[in-house]
Amino acid sequence: MDMIVTFPGGKKVDASYKGFTIKTDQSEKNGGDGTAPAPFDLFLTSIGTCAGIYVLLFCQKRNISTDNIIVVLSTVRNAETHMIGKIVIDINLPDGFPEKYVKAVISAANLCSVKKHILKAPDFDVMANIG
Repeated sequence: MDMIVTFPGGKKVDASYKGFTIKTDQSEKNGGDGTAPAPFDLFLTSIGTCAGIYVLLFCQKRNISTDNIIVVLSTVRNAETHMIGKIVIDINLPDGFPEKYVKAVISAANLCSVKKHILKAPDFDVMANIG
């Protein structure tokens, strides 16, 4: 299924995909209205939520409550390139979480398919067509 990207005005860029419209905007600092996350924010969010779904599924399979589990994604920028040089995913587990599952829940988070695609990046072809 193709993703269709449109430009509804200002610095907004929308993507229609699988029946959903994902809206993006630039921050006011970057000339937008700040009405939606910036595309790069969605990129980071996809990593955090992907790790999160694997933590959730791991816990659900074992009937472990996720009420007090929090996954925190942090980034560290490379001083030379100004790009993100490191992403840290910290799974905060509550008191009483079964110790025997700590390493396994980390392994589950590492199954994230978004992370796997970053580590083995696809090739990109960018084309333009008139008419």
